[in-house]
Amino acid sequence: MSTPSDPLVSTAWLADHLDAPDVRVVDASWHMPAAQRDPAKEFLAAHIPGAVFFDIDEIADETSDLPHMIPTAAKFAARVRKLGLGDGSRIVVYDSQGILPAARVWWHFRAMGHEDVVVLDGGLPKWIAEGRPVEDGPAAPQERHFTPRWQADIYRSVDQMRDIVASGREQIIDARAAGRFEGKDPEPRAGLRGGHMPGARNIPLSAMLASDNTMLPADQLKIVFEKAGVDIDKPIVSTCGSGITASVVALALARLGKPRSAVYDGSWTEWGGLSDTPVATGPAA
Repeated sequence: MSTPSDPLVSTAWLADHLDAPDVRVVDASWHMPAAQRDPAKEFLAAHIPGAVFFDIDEIADETSDLPHMIPTAAKFAARVRKLGLGDGSRIVVYDSQGILPAARVWWHFRAMGHEDVVVLDGGLPKWIAEGRPVEDGPAAPQERHFTPRWQADIYRSVDQMRDIVASGREQIIDARAAGRFEGKDPEPRAGLRGGHMPGARNIPLSAMLASDNTMLPADQLKIVFEKAGVDIDKPIVSTCGSGITASVVALALARLGKPRSAVYDGSWTEWGGLSDTPVATGPAA
């Protein structure tokens, strides 16, 4: 960790603390359907020793037709309790891409009031590239009580986003690639309009990561946000395709000392799929 409040830890840090009694490791790997990869099967083949698998499509709101929306506090608590993730746990989340769905699960825990959660910088690829140990087979965690405490300030609904777009009371950061943001490239999910929310700024995932898929240090991140026209000292909500990359924005802001930025859960899958939400195209105005 670069600072005591940094929301990311290094692979070296995790290797040194892997056997600590309060540390719990979580594999949050997920892939777009087009990738035709099964993260649960990949977990069984190789994962960081002691890790459990967090399925973001199952630990989700089953009443929503949107992908991997955050579940109720009761469902979340029941699922993570069975994974051995509970009160007093220092949770380290990683994924098989570097930093992506791990940030989403980091945000899930924080939205449920569990602040002692960090993301493994560089994830499983960096861990394996450094020759660190992995194990196979299913996890066998012992249940642990989890007390959810819903944090409404870091969550945004579509109705809240309508008000934000109309009022401009919060800055909107869209983490999709520029082509999708501008409406030039098609959305990967069918039935969605192209473009972005009026007034949004664009900071793609690639702008926040180094070449090895670790997150940029704070001084470089600050420049990225400034170049995008974002004032990190004012309220911010992030969005993307389905709420995953938006959580990377929240993670980056936490590294910059702004841990209470919000995430729009439904993101473009919800906004772009509605017929009455305003949409702008072209570069950020």
